[in-house]
Amino acid sequence: MARSSRRTLIVLAVFLTICGYLGLLFAQRTPTAATANGDTDVRDSLNQFAEVYKVVEENYAEPVNPDKAIYNGAIPGMLHVLDPHSNFFDPKSYSALREEQRGKYYGVGMQVGPRNNKVIVIAPFVGTPAYRAGIRPGDIIIAVDGKPTDNMNTSDVAELLKGPKGTNVKITILREEVDKPMDFNIIRDEIPRASVDLHFMIRPGIGYMHVAGFQETTEKEVSDALDEMGDLKGLILDLRENPGGLLQEGVATAGHWLDRGQVVVSHKGRAYSEKPYVARGSQYGESYPIVVLVNRYSASAAEIVAGALQDHDRAWILGDVTFGKGLVQTVYPLNDNTGLALTTQHYYTPSGRLIQRNYTNISFLDYYYGKRGETKDPNDIKQTDLGRTVYGGGGITPDEKFEPAKLDAFELSVARKNAFFGFSAKYFSDHDTKLQKGWVPDESVVESFHDYLLKQGLKFTEEDWAKDHAWVRNQLRAEMYVTAFSYEDSQRVGVEQDLEVQKAIDAMPKAASLLAQSKTRFEKQRASIR
Repeated sequence: MARSSRRTLIVLAVFLTICGYLGLLFAQRTPTAATANGDTDVRDSLNQFAEVYKVVEENYAEPVNPDKAIYNGAIPGMLHVLDPHSNFFDPKSYSALREEQRGKYYGVGMQVGPRNNKVIVIAPFVGTPAYRAGIRPGDIIIAVDGKPTDNMNTSDVAELLKGPKGTNVKITILREEVDKPMDFNIIRDEIPRASVDLHFMIRPGIGYMHVAGFQETTEKEVSDALDEMGDLKGLILDLRENPGGLLQEGVATAGHWLDRGQVVVSHKGRAYSEKPYVARGSQYGESYPIVVLVNRYSASAAEIVAGALQDHDRAWILGDVTFGKGLVQTVYPLNDNTGLALTTQHYYTPSGRLIQRNYTNISFLDYYYGKRGETKDPNDIKQTDLGRTVYGGGGITPDEKFEPAKLDAFELSVARKNAFFGFSAKYFSDHDTKLQKGWVPDESVVESFHDYLLKQGLKFTEEDWAKDHAWVRNQLRAEMYVTAFSYEDSQRVGVEQDLEVQKAIDAMPKAASLLAQSKTRFEKQRASIR
């Protein structure tokens, strides 16, 4: 049998396996008397699909790629009709999913991205093979193991850089101040994907922690970060841009700050009974105030943590309404190293409110990227432990709204030009300068950036420049820290300059008040039991 025919049969087998899971699921949800008819309908539909696919494969104007037709067409289309979060993972994306869940991969350890139709180095990560080899931000990757990258996108190049631990990869780059291409022979190593990618003491006694996602190592990383920060008088827990991840890790993370036995989240579905997940932390939880930062891209497990801390009045939630992703996906491994994430249940916060945003009568793209209307469900009104009103049906509504200031026209034009990145790369190619920690661009550096913008053809007035002078200085400092020190140091500078983080520091007394009221309530309950 030809290889293409075997491949088609494998892809069709995956499709039929998925249909089998769906048939089993719906059979569980339907009365026994109707099961036979339901099975017949499924078989008839599969036969119709097979007939259609056969006609397409035999008569389409060009050879049919079964991966494209089924992996990228039939299966995703079928799942997206059900809900926005049921998803199919082809071998490449399933491998990436498992890699993300494990919190590590094997490669060279650098972030790459597109610039001017080239793939360039955004930043090497501290301590990784790329960092030790001397690769810099701004380096243009022109070949990997001799393969030119001219027609490759960022994902293609990133995949070439990965490989088994201990193997060699040759990276050929162009650097602005060097006339000839440079070859770097790098030995791949294990590269951890940090879940807690930044933590430090932002003020005396006040810690800051950003959790990027929930993977197999998150709870341990949170524990280690708390230990390193020591005796805390307050904590800013930053869940902005956190897309979620593993449920158990979200539950364990929330458990650090809840009383043992308190409900973190529960889920239930038509084929499943309600199941609560409870905190396993210390008996009284960590006794310092917490401010949690969220935005519209905080989703799933991040919403579970924020919702649990809000419902139990354990933290003050600051920011924007979260994404509203409260559907539980069960991941089924399939044939050919593929996987199916199928929605089976819904998440509910401890007070019983639904996290999931309404997705009916809305397109897939609008659900993810469109404007959002009113998210509160007037029929889903609940109360926190202290009796504060909270709403369900549309994510987690913060206790205090914060809307970051929008960039003005000049700021947008500078950002779109990637001018800070370009200037920084040029500056360090022209200057053999060692910066000291705490460095802030002086006026000569800022004016050099002014001249650089003009040479790049950016049009602006001197009034624009004067109005946004402080913004320019802050952005320059954060960008130049990437090359002068590290990507992590740059992130820390960005947090220190973040107005929402400063607002969180100001909101710490509100979190302290909630904590004090919760302690008083607990003491009264304990006294009444006696």
